[in-house]
Amino acid sequence: MRRCEMISVGAGPAGLAAAIEAARNGVEVLVFDENDRAGGQLFKQIHKFFGSEEHHAKERGFNIGYGFLEEAEKLGVVVSLSSAAMGIYENRTMNVLIRGRIEQVRAEKILIATGASENMIPFPGWTLPGIIGAGAAQTIANIHGIKPGENLLMVGSGNVGLVVAYQMLQAGCQVSAIIDAAPRIGGYEVHAAKVARYGVPFFMSHTITEAAGGKWVESATISQVDKEWKPIPGTEKKFELDTVCIAVGLNPMTQLLDMLGCKMVPVPSLGGRVPAHDLGQETSIPGIYVAGDTSGIEEASTAIIEGRIAGLAIARSLGYIDDSSFLEQRDRQLKSMVGLRSGSHGEARKIAKEYINAVMKG
Repeated sequence: MRRCEMISVGAGPAGLAAAIEAARNGVEVLVFDENDRAGGQLFKQIHKFFGSEEHHAKERGFNIGYGFLEEAEKLGVVVSLSSAAMGIYENRTMNVLIRGRIEQVRAEKILIATGASENMIPFPGWTLPGIIGAGAAQTIANIHGIKPGENLLMVGSGNVGLVVAYQMLQAGCQVSAIIDAAPRIGGYEVHAAKVARYGVPFFMSHTITEAAGGKWVESATISQVDKEWKPIPGTEKKFELDTVCIAVGLNPMTQLLDMLGCKMVPVPSLGGRVPAHDLGQETSIPGIYVAGDTSGIEEASTAIIEGRIAGLAIARSLGYIDDSSFLEQRDRQLKSMVGLRSGSHGEARKIAKEYINAVMKG
């Protein structure tokens, strides 16, 4: 059995940020990720981040990812790819499937930073080829360099839907429309404005009611919805297309935490059931930490800060930094978080996180 001080399950922005922060303070870190490439969502994000310099403003996501990988390597962080965590036992022993071979690893501390999965909505024809999650479209275009389709409909006007729609336009796709059952655009105005400048129409209070085609999707029909979210007869609009992207939210991937019996809290504004955790990102199970979308759906910049806090907390718990140093650095990171949680969207997440921390305290 292999043993180490810290394991990060997930090599995305949260997992890498935590690994770097912990390793910088002397912790031996091993990172597992089921993908064949580290960096998680960062390498899908070709747009520039906005905010302040400390939040990587004006840097493109993939460049941030390269920077993290380079720093992790310099600090001696071991990243094991194509490595899927199969389960965790109470004594922090993990079974990991590494390229077809199961290995058992035990760590003093474990960070779960497995990210999120896309929500889907069922409607007649929703299983046709060409109907995909917005994240899948982003992977096809930004990772593999292939257009997911020529003409697409985006279902969902949150930040994911807006950003991916803009990136599809940049890739040379036509976006027939962006629709949302909500009466107002759900994402940031800056993202919506970029898409609007291309002349893409927005249909608020609309939902997709049917997709049709033979071997793949060839058309989609949308309808206006009433106050009870039911389609209104006679309001149908039909689009000829070959791709429908679904961007109706994300769910934290908490299977490993459920397996351990961590206390979970239902918080719709953060994506559903999320693990209760304290200000150091530690869950109700001692030695088990969370960061990033696993602890509640937010932006990549927030995931990075949560990862740093978790890395610092783990270094403190292992005796590499004292309480005073940890609190000073943690509070600096929390102060940095304030700017990311400003505005109506951020305020809702801030309140939700405070509620989660309160539940953790009991």
